[in-house]
Amino acid sequence: MKKNTDFMDEAIVYLNRIRDTIEEDGYKEFLDILTQSNNGEIDIVSVVARVEHLLKDHENLLIHFKDFMFENDRIKYIQPDRKLALLKVYNTLKQELLDDPAFDNRIGYRLWLDKMMDYNIPGGNLDRGLSVIDSYKMLTGEQEVPDEQIFLLSALGWCIGWAQAYFHMLDDMIDFSRARNGQPCWYRVYKVRMAAANDAILLRNHIARILKTHFRKHAFYVNLVDLFNEVEFHSATGKMIELTGKERDITEYSLPLYRRIALYKTAYYSFYFPVACALLVSGENLDNHVDVKDILLEMGVCLQVQDDYLNAFGNPRIVGETGTDIEDHKCSWLVAKALDICSEEQKIILRENYGKRYSVFVANVKDVYNEINLKGAYDDYQRESYEKLVNSIVAHPTSRIKDVLKYFLAKVYHRGRWRA
Repeated sequence: MKKNTDFMDEAIVYLNRIRDTIEEDGYKEFLDILTQSNNGEIDIVSVVARVEHLLKDHENLLIHFKDFMFENDRIKYIQPDRKLALLKVYNTLKQELLDDPAFDNRIGYRLWLDKMMDYNIPGGNLDRGLSVIDSYKMLTGEQEVPDEQIFLLSALGWCIGWAQAYFHMLDDMIDFSRARNGQPCWYRVYKVRMAAANDAILLRNHIARILKTHFRKHAFYVNLVDLFNEVEFHSATGKMIELTGKERDITEYSLPLYRRIALYKTAYYSFYFPVACALLVSGENLDNHVDVKDILLEMGVCLQVQDDYLNAFGNPRIVGETGTDIEDHKCSWLVAKALDICSEEQKIILRENYGKRYSVFVANVKDVYNEINLKGAYDDYQRESYEKLVNSIVAHPTSRIKDVLKYFLAKVYHRGRWRA
């Protein structure tokens, strides 16, 4: 940290700006990050990942954060101009699709497609797109990557964004969800309704066209297409397990069943996907990195557990959606864990109230969650899974792979309870 008086005055002003701008718990989280950094408890990669997420909606605060840090190449990870560059790539890809000669580009169709893509794809903090670039840099040791290569990495990040968008569009329709990323789900937008199903199919087909246009000449093209097909298959399988599970009696829900759902539905595309893309572009064979895949999939399961917790106990204004897992009879980690540790009497209460769409039933379920201290069980899970992942990462023999894994570990374990 800089030590001169002018800097300290500026630092106090900056901290006051953060305190006055973000949630109180977010401000406490920021102070905790600085304390852990000063104590040497977390490295620069973890600091950057945590602060980037914490201040993702406040770019001006994010810009000035660099004044707190030592000069370090990895501070490039939070430069907002990288996000602007990523959005430019999105606009290029979108325009290519709108101008595709195979597309009936009459003005009404173009306007619909343009609006549909902008509404569903570039929302959020662009994390997966940046993750592909950052993973490639860490894997290769290159900090200055040619513009052409950055474009290809960005395009792959956006292909993941396209995939996530169509997964979410269909998921929201199936689950009758209300909001996504702080706005109404696409199918709930006026005049869209069931047309959203076909829009999701369009997005899925866009991916194939982007890959063909920009990657067909590369040696890894076939493996790249196989990767996208594999992730799509696993995600659809996870959704199938989840949907067929809704027909079960709640007492049949279990932690092993939950793990299968989370592993297939979420884990593949959340963390493994961007790293696998970066590995392929860097010339690696994915078959040689099964251990990396296993660690990243475990992180994806942990991410889904966090999402389940926030679905029940998170602040909808901060999380961006109103949780309905209880009403939807979902096999979430919370209900699976509750059934694992609650009494027979409490199981009866859960069975009589879970999956019903009135607030009184939801309250009864949450009463049981509180009685058995499910929040404490969640904290125990977070701590134990973190320790297990750290041990796995430390045991990996390759330092650059370790950097990538640490980078993604920070993305999981900086979310914590502050959003609740």
